[in-house]
Amino acid sequence: MIRECHFSASAPVRLDFAGGWTDVPPFSTREGGAVIAAAISPRAQVHVVLGGHEVQLVSEDLGETLTLPPDAPPVIDGRLDLLKAALRLYPVGACALTTRSDVPAGSGLGSSGALDVALVAALSCARGLALSPRAIADEACRLERDEARIAGGRQDQLVSALGGFQYMVFCDPDATTDMIALDTAFADELQRSSVLCYTGTSRVSGRTIARVASAYDRGDRAVVAALHGLRDVAYDMREALAASDLARVAVLLSRNWIHQQALDPGMRTDGMARLEHAAGAAGALGGKAAGAGAGGCMFFVGPGRAAQIAEAATASGATVLDFTWSSEGVRMC
Repeated sequence: MIRECHFSASAPVRLDFAGGWTDVPPFSTREGGAVIAAAISPRAQVHVVLGGHEVQLVSEDLGETLTLPPDAPPVIDGRLDLLKAALRLYPVGACALTTRSDVPAGSGLGSSGALDVALVAALSCARGLALSPRAIADEACRLERDEARIAGGRQDQLVSALGGFQYMVFCDPDATTDMIALDTAFADELQRSSVLCYTGTSRVSGRTIARVASAYDRGDRAVVAALHGLRDVAYDMREALAASDLARVAVLLSRNWIHQQALDPGMRTDGMARLEHAAGAAGALGGKAAGAGAGGCMFFVGPGRAAQIAEAATASGATVLDFTWSSEGVRMC
């Protein structure tokens, strides 16, 4: 009897607090960016079983299955492209590759970045490679940008691979990370005070990224100023988190969101505006869109008002998502 070889990996998604967009080229290449984000408990899962006579791809959360021949590089054609790109980067022959994400697609929580990380971890392990978490993050960025040809920054992969609260500085091609050690009591208070809401509308960040990049290339003064403002908020957010200043964190979230909206007219949808108004009326001190914006998730901070904010968010049509901070990054088993 031939024994099947199994390889599994998982990686957390992330919640970005400040500076998102400044890790995206061409701004990150020309001027350098800074981002603060935290790994959170929903995870992307990858399972690989080697052997058989074909390549079978299964995305459980998307409900898609695809069968491919094992002897030809997978073609990027719009069908489970991230999985196919991973097999182009780390070919393992005939296999069954199954993935699952615990958050909705297009949520703004970096789910594709987490999937990148889990794919690289599982497939590199299947090929007998022992990569460090940082090496996995770098390879995951290469997977998304070069192989899958998906535009974006690098914060998602770094946070998913490394875990914890990360302060990241980008000056392409370099990226440095620094773990922010939160006071335990403050981390618990921040968790209790935060409400994460899915608007019900998935956003396609690639289109928004293309518009913002084009505006920056043209020297659009509003977009350039907004990117500088986002980077400045990241500097201030680092200090607020280190000082355990919850009220300041909430104010900076809203300041980040103001700069974010200045990047593109479609950044704040009607549904997001209704949710923001409802959360504010229920006692939120501040909040922002997660990730690129233009749909997906928003999160709000309101000390002592989380239950009321969650109730108001639900009444406005949003879905409240449970999460916890994740000190652990990529996990292989």
